[in-house]
Amino acid sequence: MASVSCSAGELLPHLGGVNNATAVADFICGRFQTISNKLSDTGHAVDSTYLLFSSYLVFAMQLGFAMLCAGSVRAKNTMNIMLTNVLDAAAGGISYYLFGFAFAFGSPSNGFIGRQFFGLKDVPSPSFDYSFFLYQWAFAIAAAGITSGSIAERTQFVAYLIYSSFLTGFVYPIVSHWFWSGDGWASASRTDGKLLFGSGVIDFAGSGVVHMVGGIAGLWGALIEGPRIGRFDRSGRSVALRGHSASLVVLGSFLLWFGWYGFNPGSFLGILKTYGGSDGSGGYYGQWSAVGRTAVTTTLAGCTAALTTLFGKRLLVGHWNVMDVCNGLLGGFAAITSGCAVVEPWAAIICGFVAAWVLIGFNKLAEKFKYDDPLEAAQLHGGCGAWGIIFTGLFAREEYAREVYSSDSRPYGLLMGGGGRLLGAQMIQIAVIVGWVTATMAPLFYGLHKLKLLRISSEDEMAGMDLTRHGGFAYVYHDEDHDQSSHLPTSGFMLAKIQPNNTNNSTSPTPDRRSPVSV
Repeated sequence: MASVSCSAGELLPHLGGVNNATAVADFICGRFQTISNKLSDTGHAVDSTYLLFSSYLVFAMQLGFAMLCAGSVRAKNTMNIMLTNVLDAAAGGISYYLFGFAFAFGSPSNGFIGRQFFGLKDVPSPSFDYSFFLYQWAFAIAAAGITSGSIAERTQFVAYLIYSSFLTGFVYPIVSHWFWSGDGWASASRTDGKLLFGSGVIDFAGSGVVHMVGGIAGLWGALIEGPRIGRFDRSGRSVALRGHSASLVVLGSFLLWFGWYGFNPGSFLGILKTYGGSDGSGGYYGQWSAVGRTAVTTTLAGCTAALTTLFGKRLLVGHWNVMDVCNGLLGGFAAITSGCAVVEPWAAIICGFVAAWVLIGFNKLAEKFKYDDPLEAAQLHGGCGAWGIIFTGLFAREEYAREVYSSDSRPYGLLMGGGGRLLGAQMIQIAVIVGWVTATMAPLFYGLHKLKLLRISSEDEMAGMDLTRHGGFAYVYHDEDHDQSSHLPTSGFMLAKIQPNNTNNSTSPTPDRRSPVSV
């Protein structure tokens, strides 16, 4: 917000014959200074409130992740996956407070890692307040939540504790320092002006920093663990192990959609900024307009990806599948996250359309190579996130890039006439994220595997972790028809999964009362 300035020298010529003109000018200027200070305080309060509200929206995405994960796994592992989502937030909060935030934004530092503000020492500072920490913590635990989906239904609890703390406390913060800190070697907002290819990497809200990091980490975890029992038959053919609740998947998807309005528009970190001329007047157009445009591009990309997935899967497999559509929707969101602030709304439609096919294609590759990811997290966040980074290098608009990153001249999208420098920077981001996460998370998962701390036993996996590790099922109720000779507790039994009748008759499918344990 522009400040109100005043000096006695400016007022004296206008006070002519007024007695004690100098004293009067000083008094008037003092009043103006008081007003200026109040306006400045108000500006800080408005921006801080906006950032706090965005933090709450991003944190609410954890509930969306929890619902999505719960619905995407089999009923016998529901309590386990819900607990891991709570753990991601709790363990991530402590590790990010102690180390992660300092590694990410501890300036002044070098281009590789931050080295200030451990344990939030010297916060608040002239650079940021506590609200900034809260916002960045919500991003960090989102990356950990992505990884937990890839290794669901077969991972030991202690492994979640170790990898979640390591990812949020070290791996993710280093990446966010590279691309978001003012000292980062590839940051588009680097303060010394030494931008990579004269541009820096434009990853506005984290298609690479958040989604690729979580997706690539999950990829290595799932690869080292191997597929779930029964995911592929003896001949190598894929066997669908569908999640137990489409209702929870839809609920989680809508919660994530809602939270994405804090994830993407909130990444401006403030709203009270003009994009006006030298007089400081922005009129009706300012950062508040860019915030609105970012929400629109986010919406259009997700909607397009959802519809593309709907009709694409209908053509490929002959079904209207709501769970696939929800994943397509989220793939569109993950892709637009990088360039949401610097592209036109029409370009967001292209982004979502391609993202849907990227997800479908990576899922086909996963089946071919017998890769098992219960939530398609690596394909969705890793694959669609990588496409989003490339998309930004192709479609970023010059005017929007200059406004968002406060520069007079900056490379922009290749297809928008801006040359290939931005696209080159974006490709480097993809390469270094894959390399860094592979170099850190793959050895961690491999070490846990060798120490027999990664995967549960086959007996526990078949029975379900809710019963063997968490004391009981998530869904238990009393039923008079329950077979008293069942090995399950007589106080209740698990909801049975209804399998469709494979015959050609028109009778409705019925639950198998003889086998109450869901598969």
